[in-house]
Parts: sequence; C-alpha cells; structure tokens
Amino acid sequence: MPEEQPERGQEQEQAQEQNAILNQIQKLGQTQAPEAQSNIHCLTIVGQIEGHLALPPKNKTTKYEHLIPQLVAIEQNDQIEGLMVILNTVGGDVEAGLAIAEMISTISKPAVTLVMGGGHSIGVPIAVASDYSFIAESATMTIHPVRMNGLVIGVPQTFEYLDKMQDRVTQFVVSHSNITEDKFRELMYSQGNLTRDIGTNVVGTDAVEYGLIDEVGGLGHALGKLQNLIDENKGKQPDEQVVQ
Repeated sequence: MPEEQPERGQEQEQAQEQNAILNQIQKLGQTQAPEAQSNIHCLTIVGQIEGHLALPPKNKTTKYEHLIPQLVAIEQNDQIEGLMVILNTVGGDVEAGLAIAEMISTISKPAVTLVMGGGHSIGVPIAVASDYSFIAESATMTIHPVRMNGLVIGVPQTFEYLDKMQDRVTQFVVSHSNITEDKFRELMYSQGNLTRDIGTNVVGTDAVEYGLIDEVGGLGHALGKLQNLIDENKGKQPDEQVVQ
C-alpha cells in the first residue's frame, strides 16, 4: 500500500498539469507544451479585429489593446528571437489594424506572417507587414475599399477623410509587398468579383502571382523560413543590424 501513494501523487500532478494546459487553451487560446522552450513567439490574429468600439460578446475577436503589449514584450524579451504571426481574420477596425501592422513592421526581430483560412480587408496590411509572408494554398484575401459603419454625413470632408484613410492602407501595402499601386487599386475597385461589393477575392496562388504575398506554404515552411531569418540576424555584427 505505501508504494501506491507516490504513484497516485504523480498521477494527480499530471492531471493538474493537463487541467492547467486546458484552462490556458480555453482562456487564452494559446499555450506552450510542458517543458518546451522556444525562441519563437506565436501571435494569432483571428476573427474580427476589435478597435475603438466593443463588439458583441458572441463575436470571435482579436482586441488590439491586447496585441500591442504583447508586441512590446516581444521586442524587449531577449529570449524571443523571432515572431510568427498567424492570421485567419475577416478584417475589422481600420485604424486598429494599421496600428498592429505598423508595430509588426517596425519590430527589430525577424517576423514571418502566415495566412491560414483568410486574411481579409484590414488583415491584408497585417499579412504583408513582416519580413516574409506565406499564404496557404486554399486561403483567400479580400481586397476592397475602406468602408464606414453607422451614420455617414454626406459632406465633402467625410469623403476626403475616407480617401486619406484609403491612401494610408494602399501605401502601406505597396511599400511592404511587391504589388504595384496600380494593380492593388485595380483589385480594390474591381466590379463583378464580389456579389454585393466592389473588390476582389484573391486565392493563395494568385496573391503570390500579384506580388502581394511572398510564397505559398504552410506552417512548416513558415517556421523554417523564420528560423533562417533568425540565423541570418545572428550572423550580423551589432553595427550592421538595421531596425526597420
């Protein structure tokens, strides 16, 4: 009998560890394997990007005020050498999405983005914000003009504001990818591709052909590329490292 007590104690500890992992998955949507150490931080952007207005609780959202502190912590943590961003988003708040994209593009550590499922609307700038971008073969990206929800006052200032917001999105995408501004605007204002809107739904291989995304690939390809970028970054001398 005394010999069974240590075994029961170990079983209880294992059960507690498993419950803790399940709780992390349910509450945070992410976890690390027990006793596993990694030099890569995985950042997930899923559902709708929530900005200045709170969305209904039933909506699957990514809150930008949660991502910004994580990105700051990634930049400051010496143990983290690379950033993997996985997207499956329908878009959302334009200014919040641009803020996330700007932070990813200016982080000093190598970053790779991977579009799985979809990277639509304001998810497009986030998808191209990294050093290298991947898209799954079956994933899609919807490119369309900036829109406003709610009451829109029909005065010239309103339309001027929308034009400036659209220019911000366009210039960011063009400057962080290989797509030309003319091609991006052509896809944005295309008619007949979307049933109830103007714009274009771009599939994985087409996104690469247009120069929007660097390569078609999955998780293994993205992690391999990120590790290569990390190794290249380590090989640089301190005075050669350039902050983007």
